[in-house]
Amino acid sequence: MTQDAFQIIARGPRAVAETAAVAIDEHPRLEAVTYSILEEDEDREIWRIDAFPTTTEEADALREVLGGHDGLTVSTEVLADADWLAMALSGLPPVRAGRFFIYGAHDRGLAPVNAVNLRIEAGAAFGTGHHGTTVGCLLAYDALLKQRRFARVLDVGAGTGVLAIAAAKTGSPVAVGTDIDRPSVRISRENAILNQANARFVHASGLGHRLVRAQAPYDLVFANILAAPLVMLAQDIKGALRPGGTAILSGLLRSQARRVLAAYRSRGFVLVRRLNRDAWTTLVIRRS
Repeated sequence: MTQDAFQIIARGPRAVAETAAVAIDEHPRLEAVTYSILEEDEDREIWRIDAFPTTTEEADALREVLGGHDGLTVSTEVLADADWLAMALSGLPPVRAGRFFIYGAHDRGLAPVNAVNLRIEAGAAFGTGHHGTTVGCLLAYDALLKQRRFARVLDVGAGTGVLAIAAAKTGSPVAVGTDIDRPSVRISRENAILNQANARFVHASGLGHRLVRAQAPYDLVFANILAAPLVMLAQDIKGALRPGGTAILSGLLRSQARRVLAAYRSRGFVLVRRLNRDAWTTLVIRRS
């Protein structure tokens, strides 16, 4: 572990920042690193990457990757000894995504009566509902719900469980979530209890867990992960879906969408809808 908590910041044009983010995703030593990419200054067209290494090896790899992209200015800032997660959450407003309203304990009094309210506590897991990929998934799901309901739903890379919980709260009798991170599974289960949602979560890498197999085939699969694992899991996601089933894919930058979509089209999927939010893309695809 690093001695002091710190973040590595890179600033530059959007195209360069997105290319650098792809390089982070594909670097073997940065598979577990947490980072974000966002537009910092619209007038000057400056985008920023905030990365939070937890080991010296991750920090060195990040500096190497970011420093290799001309046009990026890279700096390091030491974080003070504080509960940064609690501070961050206290400043996050609730999120409305179609019929869904996502909020934390600090905003419990703001939940409207005309929404599907989801109280999501992040803890050590990713997915408060504020990220463009999570919002994209919820907006895509909201649009699909205007046409039909989904009896069996799988959420691959559940994080805080928000997507599986959203499915359970909108009538899916089977809602299963998986994550490779054990704390995320625990937090997802806690969030399901908070929301009185009949959603089950398991620790798993891929789709091989016995509970996941037992509930297949699914009518809908969420996969809000990263571009590389989305490509790697294309055949497994096809196998988990019934013919005519739908998948909502996210966690990918706009620049990565073509590669991910090609992997699924080669397996018989067709594109239904593409949603762009900030630098991120969400794909709605259907198995033929």
